[in-house]
Amino acid sequence: MSDALFGAPPVEVAPGAVHVPGWLAPDAQADLVRRCRDWSRGPAGMRRHTMPRGGVMSVAMTSLGWHWAPYSYSRTLPDGTPVRPFPDLLGDLAVRAVTAAYGTPPAADADPYDVALVNFYDADARMGMHQDRDERSPAPVVSLSLGDTCVFRFGNTETRTRPYTDVELRSGDLFVFGGPSRMAYHGVPRTRPGTAPPKLDLRGRLNITIRARGG
Repeated sequence: MSDALFGAPPVEVAPGAVHVPGWLAPDAQADLVRRCRDWSRGPAGMRRHTMPRGGVMSVAMTSLGWHWAPYSYSRTLPDGTPVRPFPDLLGDLAVRAVTAAYGTPPAADADPYDVALVNFYDADARMGMHQDRDERSPAPVVSLSLGDTCVFRFGNTETRTRPYTDVELRSGDLFVFGGPSRMAYHGVPRTRPGTAPPKLDLRGRLNITIRARGG
């Protein structure tokens, strides 16, 4: 599952932020799309969260392991239903992803990956610039792209504005950010509808973000 297509080498976008094009083979992508469809079926389904200021996210989301809501984690859904378990498959995938991006596996005493957010972008969905700051662990964030290509905007740790770098993430691409880039602002200003590989039978973009909550 972790063999890079065409031997594409990792690209360091910023210190600690690495893009690995084509990391997931086509069959692995199709398998993850099938799993995402299963994970997004009840009890939580796909939710568009309401932000503290009243805006509603255009990206639909489901959580595994821990339920994320702006800006906290809980073990249960708002109605008290337990969150679906974090799949061992994704924990193993995250470790292999970090190894592929950095050339070495996570330290033996590193916090285990235990939460995943599955985000669905339709043609009109966007993600504003934000930091992933709800985790106590400094473990790198692992991001997998499936389906439509997107423009991923990776910024700096101080502000939502420039300097930032726009990276095109295609289906099967891996992006890992940790170390000095762990708290960098990032977002998705647009997707490119209709660019998903036909084999996936997917209209839109799925993003699986795997994290270690810590403590």
